[in-house]
Amino acid sequence: MTFKIAFIGAGSIGFTRGLLRDILSVPEFQKIDVAFTDINEKNLEMVTQLCQRDIDENGLSVNIKATTDRREALKGAKYIFNVVRIGGLEAFKSDVEIPLKYGVDQCVGDTLSAGGIMYGQRGIAEMLDICKDIRETADPDVLLLNYANPMAMLTWACNKYGGVNTIGLCHGVQNGHKQIAEALDKKKEEVDIICAGINHQTWYIQVKTDGEDRTGELLEAFENHEEYRDTEKVRIDMLRRFGYFSTESNGHLSEYVPWYRKRPEEIQEWIDMGTWINGETGGYLRVCTEGRNWFETDFPNWLKEPAFEYKEENRGEEHGSYILEGLETGRVYRGHFNRVNNGIITNLPDDAIIEAPGYVDQNGINMPYVGELPLGPAAVCNVSISVQRLAVEAAVNGDDYLLRQAMMMDPLVGAVCNPKEIWQMVDEMLVAQQQWLPQYQTAIEKAERRLKEEELIPTKDYEGAARVKVKSVEEMAQDWEAAKKNAGEADKGNF
Repeated sequence: MTFKIAFIGAGSIGFTRGLLRDILSVPEFQKIDVAFTDINEKNLEMVTQLCQRDIDENGLSVNIKATTDRREALKGAKYIFNVVRIGGLEAFKSDVEIPLKYGVDQCVGDTLSAGGIMYGQRGIAEMLDICKDIRETADPDVLLLNYANPMAMLTWACNKYGGVNTIGLCHGVQNGHKQIAEALDKKKEEVDIICAGINHQTWYIQVKTDGEDRTGELLEAFENHEEYRDTEKVRIDMLRRFGYFSTESNGHLSEYVPWYRKRPEEIQEWIDMGTWINGETGGYLRVCTEGRNWFETDFPNWLKEPAFEYKEENRGEEHGSYILEGLETGRVYRGHFNRVNNGIITNLPDDAIIEAPGYVDQNGINMPYVGELPLGPAAVCNVSISVQRLAVEAAVNGDDYLLRQAMMMDPLVGAVCNPKEIWQMVDEMLVAQQQWLPQYQTAIEKAERRLKEEELIPTKDYEGAARVKVKSVEEMAQDWEAAKKNAGEADKGNF
C-alpha cells in the first residue's frame, strides 16, 4: 500500500518515534510516504535523524521528508497526526504560574482549569490555520488524528470550524483499563469494559470478567490495592461518591472538579508525591522542562542505543496505527475515540466531543449507540462541556467576554476565585500570552491598560501546595536512567 502520512509537531521525540514504529510494524504499510514538520528546526532534525536510523536498520526503503514548511509536509497526505504544543514551555509556564497567584493550584493545566482554557485559546487559533492548510493541500479524504490537548476543545474546533474530519485520540482509557485489571487481580485481556464520557472524564460504566459484571466491586478492590489506595485517592473518592471509576490520573482528575484542590491545606491529603502525575503542583511543567533540557543534552546517547524493531509484538497501545490498519486493510479494531456526539450518549449535548467505544474497518470509523450515562457522571461531564463550549467559541471569535465566562464556569477556578479575581487573572494571562493569541489583539490592548492604570487586586507569591524544584542537567545526570525516563514522560505520548 502507498499513501502519505504527515506529523505536525514531529519534534516531540518519544511520541513521534513510537507512533511511527507502530505504523511501520504493519506489513502493508512498509512502503508509505512519511513527512515530518515542526517549527523547531533543531528538534525536527534530531527526531528525523533518530527515526530514519530506526527505519534503515529495519531494512525499509521509507525516506522521511522533514521540513519546516507545513504546507509542503501536508501536501497529498491522507492521514495527519497532530502532536503540537502551541506556545511551548514558555506559554505553559504562565498557564501554571499566573493562576497560582490567585490560588488556582493545578497539577497539569492542559485540559480544563485556567491553564487548559488558555491552552485551548492558543491551540484553536493555530489549529484553524492548520485546518486551512489541510483543506488546501492534503488528500480530499484526509483524516486528522489529533493527539494534542486540550483534546475535546481542539477536536471540537477542527470539526465545527476547521472543515476537516478530525478524530481525537488519547490513551487514558487503556491506562485505566490496565489499573482495573490489576485491582481485580486479572490480566487486562480478561477484563471487558465499556467506557464513555468526555476526554479525561470518561467513566467505566461496565466492567466484566468471564461475562460477570464486576462494576460494583471496584471500590473495594481499589481501596484494598497496596499501591492505588495511596496514589489514586481522588479517583477512589470519586468512585465512592459517583459509583464509577474515571479515566486519567489522580493529578489530572483533581483539577477538573471543585473539591480536591480548592483549599491549600487539604491538597496534600488527596495527592501522592511519589510521581508527578499523582498530584504535584505544576508537575507536568516540571517534567517537561527537565525532559527538554535532558534530551538536548543526552541526544547523542540515544543514537548509540539499539534501534526500535518494527515488529507486531513491539507495537504500543496508541490508537493511531490500528485506526489506519482498520481503514486500509479492513481488519476490525475496537477502541475509544473522541468524536462529535450526535446522539451517541443521549444525556450529553449532541454538539459536544464525547469519548466512547468505536469500531474501525474499511467502512470507516463507527461509533455505536451508548445511551444514557449514569446521572452523576453525566452531571460532571456536562459542567466540563459547558466550559469547553464557551472556551471554543471564545477562541474562534476572539471574544474575551466568553473567555472570562469559561473561567467562571470552570469547576476549580470557580471554587477558588471570585469574579473580580477571575477578570484580573484573565487580563494577566492574555497579556502574558499575546504572541500566540492573534484573535485577541483588541482585548489585549484593553487588558494592558487596565493592568497599568487601575487599582489591582492583591495577589499571592505562591508556589503551590506541592511544588518540586526543577532539576538542573547536572542533577539529572546523577541518575541517568531516571533522567531518561523523565525525558520520555515529558513527551505527549507518555502523558
